[in-house]
Amino acid sequence: MNKFFLLAIIFWYASNYCTATAQNLQEAKTAGKPSSLITKSFYLQNKAPLRPNPYLELPIGAIKPQGWLKEMLIRQKNGASGQLDKLYPLVMNQRNGWLGGDGDQWERGPYWIDGLLPLAYILDDKELIAKTKPWIEWTLKSQDADGYFGPKQDYGPEPGLQRNNSRDWWPKMVMLKILKQYYSATGDKRVITLMTNYFKYQLKELPKNPLDHWTFWARYRGGDNLMVVYWLYNIIGDSFLLDLANLIHQQTFDYTGAFLKGEMLATQGSIHCVNLAQGIKEPLIYYQQHPEQKYLDATNKGFADIRKFNGQAQGLYGGDEALHGNNPTQGSELCSAVEMMFSLESIMGITGQVSFADHLEKIAFNALPTQTTDDYLGRQYFQQANQVMLTRHIRNFDQNHGGTDVCYGLLTGYPCCTSNMHQGWPKFTQNLWYATPDNGLAALVFSPSEVKAKVGNGSEVKFTENTNYPFEEAITFTLTTDKKTKTIAFSFHLRIPEWCKKATITINGKLWQEVTGNQIAVINRTWKSGDVVQLQLPMHLFKTTWYENSMAVERGPITYALKIGEDWKTITNEKDPIAFGQEYMEVRPTTPWNYGLLQVPDNKLEENMQVVKKAGTSIFPWSITNAPVEIKVKAKRIPSWQLYNDMAGPLPYSITSNLETGKEEEEITLIPYGCTTLRISQFPVVRK
Repeated sequence: MNKFFLLAIIFWYASNYCTATAQNLQEAKTAGKPSSLITKSFYLQNKAPLRPNPYLELPIGAIKPQGWLKEMLIRQKNGASGQLDKLYPLVMNQRNGWLGGDGDQWERGPYWIDGLLPLAYILDDKELIAKTKPWIEWTLKSQDADGYFGPKQDYGPEPGLQRNNSRDWWPKMVMLKILKQYYSATGDKRVITLMTNYFKYQLKELPKNPLDHWTFWARYRGGDNLMVVYWLYNIIGDSFLLDLANLIHQQTFDYTGAFLKGEMLATQGSIHCVNLAQGIKEPLIYYQQHPEQKYLDATNKGFADIRKFNGQAQGLYGGDEALHGNNPTQGSELCSAVEMMFSLESIMGITGQVSFADHLEKIAFNALPTQTTDDYLGRQYFQQANQVMLTRHIRNFDQNHGGTDVCYGLLTGYPCCTSNMHQGWPKFTQNLWYATPDNGLAALVFSPSEVKAKVGNGSEVKFTENTNYPFEEAITFTLTTDKKTKTIAFSFHLRIPEWCKKATITINGKLWQEVTGNQIAVINRTWKSGDVVQLQLPMHLFKTTWYENSMAVERGPITYALKIGEDWKTITNEKDPIAFGQEYMEVRPTTPWNYGLLQVPDNKLEENMQVVKKAGTSIFPWSITNAPVEIKVKAKRIPSWQLYNDMAGPLPYSITSNLETGKEEEEITLIPYGCTTLRISQFPVVRK
């Protein structure tokens, strides 16, 4: 070999290594990490030229839920997640195209497995794992010589199913996510072979048949495709994948430009609500290959504009189905909740930005639990932030489906959520903990759990997280090492939420540090088995302002809502059972709901509101009877605020001096939003 050529190769490698190392060191400093980063990680991280990420995914099975979170997953197993093949046989049967049949070949089968598979492996449940296997095996064996995989003929005309082209790119994106998770749980190398061949097929075919060739869905959801391309690149390192990534980004809807320009999110009807929830992550997924500030700026502006023009107090937005403003009676789709959670989970590790984890908890602890029934056999298609009557009735939504959209049922509204809701809690569990590039651990989202991971020099440790968070303030982490490991040095990262004014961290009962909110606290020390870290996150009362200057009461990550008496009634559906299910549930109020909160100065909230904590927390806290925390507040009735279209009527503007109210002040009870079915969460404010 020519010596000059050899020297050039050495110089290029050294330059790239130094650049990557310098970038690692700079990011370590900004994230509070130690400067002596270990270059070899035990977990998958970005290969050059991709930007190094501050946090790394742990394999499925490393994180186990405990306490109330485990109960949620068990209810999923015993409910629709574990039984959808029996409950929804029209789609989830042997005729499904993803099982080789002539039935549904679209998104619904893959949607179900996208939640069922992580649920099965997190619970290590053999019965559930067995249910996923036929879908995985058929998919892995379906690949053609040219690299295409999946169903090969169009489907229809089964009742309730639209006709779609089996070659459409979009359903494959869901199956790619499933295969990525399956590989994480099993290490089955057939996944790598299939993806490598399929991505070569995509690189060849996309110039002729772009993402929007068959339907527009893939164009808006290309970020899901893109993230799996990068994941495969980090395993096999083939450069053609970076070319494919650029092509997918170019053919995906320009979220970066739309967010920076700002008009789309200020315009009602401009985008489908679930496309927005999925697409908002795309700029930061692509940022890994092209780390330009505009991608981070665009995403942050996107979230800010969603809040400004369409936001609701539970962390979501009016989108029923198109974007529909911030009136608290506009619907918010269940698919939006679980897909926005997944988007936030996907970008937390890329940025390490506290606000994304805060937002994830806001949706998980407010919107998600209320939109499914306690037994996880029914769900709402749309929820409302102010929701006072759930009846079959046409409402002022962008889309109405026989008036069933707010009724609880298996198929009410539209069946996409029947299939897609299952990913919410399992993927939330999977993203509680992360590894760090310096072989440490990070707790970025909090819930009762335990994690096993390799740290430091490669020893496996376990952290057990004991807590009644998000209802209580204390989170205790107990370390366990194997008997051979006397001491081990590694970093431990703890997120301090923005809403927390000052957190306290103690180690083995001794104060380690007091930390203000909106940052990551990093503990660098030598650890031993039995070490205990306690994180205290004082939860103060605060208010946020929304549509028509309305007010929401918040404490920690939870929004509180009016406790309303409920009358549930099961309705036999004789009108259209195939479309909307054999039965559905209506809920009517038994107590008044038309209250305005008395005006209180911001600095006097604690004096005028009483927080009442119940002793202990139920294993299932998300119900009106089990609500672990209540807030007593003063309010007055507003007689003119009445029902309209079986909804809370137009929201009175806060504050108007001539607004008619009842003469008597009343004490009302607020409970966590996720514990309610009927509620007012965005209140008018009235004068005393």
